[in-house]
Amino acid sequence: MTEMQEVMDRAVATEDVPFAVGMVGNAGGITFSGASGQAAEGRAAGEDTAFRVFSMTKGIGSLAAMILIDRGKMSMDTPVAEVLPEWTDIQVLDGFDGDTPILRAPKTQATARHLATHTSGLEYEFWNTEIPKYMEVTEHPTVLSGLKSSLMYPLTSDPGTKWGYGPGIDWLGRMVEEVDGRRIDAFCREEIFDPLGMNDTAFEPDALTDRLCDVSIRGEDGHFGPFELAPPPQPEVYGMGHALYSTAPDYMRFLRMVLNGGALDGNRILSEEGLANMLNDQMDGLSFEKMITSAPPLTASFDPFPGTPVGHSFAFMRNGADIPGKRSAGSQSWAGVCNTHYWIDPGRDVCAVIMTQSLPFVEERFMNTYDAYERAVYASL
Repeated sequence: MTEMQEVMDRAVATEDVPFAVGMVGNAGGITFSGASGQAAEGRAAGEDTAFRVFSMTKGIGSLAAMILIDRGKMSMDTPVAEVLPEWTDIQVLDGFDGDTPILRAPKTQATARHLATHTSGLEYEFWNTEIPKYMEVTEHPTVLSGLKSSLMYPLTSDPGTKWGYGPGIDWLGRMVEEVDGRRIDAFCREEIFDPLGMNDTAFEPDALTDRLCDVSIRGEDGHFGPFELAPPPQPEVYGMGHALYSTAPDYMRFLRMVLNGGALDGNRILSEEGLANMLNDQMDGLSFEKMITSAPPLTASFDPFPGTPVGHSFAFMRNGADIPGKRSAGSQSWAGVCNTHYWIDPGRDVCAVIMTQSLPFVEERFMNTYDAYERAVYASL
């Protein structure tokens, strides 16, 4: 039994995770696959387990935009408002006068690059205390409502001035729809999922229902209990920040395409130049800022590599230095809110996922498991 399998078995036994599915691969194929625990009552976790991958959708959304950039249909510097005029209705929230939001026009113009790198000024309510208050006093719907109007979050800073994690990729997906003419689900199926053989990745869970895992949340007693959380079915707009369902083997095909310079099994998704551009730091001198939780039951705060330069490529978080015993400089990574995590290390030709379905996001017990799993992967190379 491999050390990666032991890490997952131990994490399930100590209830650090409710269950786990892990896979490791390189440009040539899969080098490890394992699972531990029950994905749902009476159903063991395995390669075929289907997950709500939430923000693992973001890398796919950025790839969709990159495909159009590769074809000369748009650029990283295309202004959002040039493609989506309703963007001009969005203002910057400068605090409150009592319960009245103080709003002003942004001083800078948002671009596709800002959306992709989380520097557009859009922030989720889970990591900014002013957004929940704004939503409460204005009755603004959350992006998980699936409503088109829900995307009109106010900005918390001027575009291009700071990192802030939010629904920017939802807007990037809408730019893709407008520029290309296809709805984003059709675009992704025809341009990404079908060519990559990602047959278990979908915007609606219908074909995956009998393989879908349960979501758990850690209670005050320290044990996991059931929790209902899913992307909205048949929404007005598919949010490319959160809308997908997938499996570990499917997502590994996406990650291996990145390691292969934009192609997999003879099917080219992006030019080699386009793929390299997608992986370069695109923060224009800014850097990732620690995400401070405003909703502790749902997510812990997140500071992945303290003391290490961390930026963002057009599609992923990007660490600028080697992490001892773990990933190399230039590695790409991100995660979904129910603790589905991945990284891609082009320098060492390795990519991996470790996936469960639990809250809070990035809680210490999960992150200790992730750390042990990643160290096991590099020890095995």
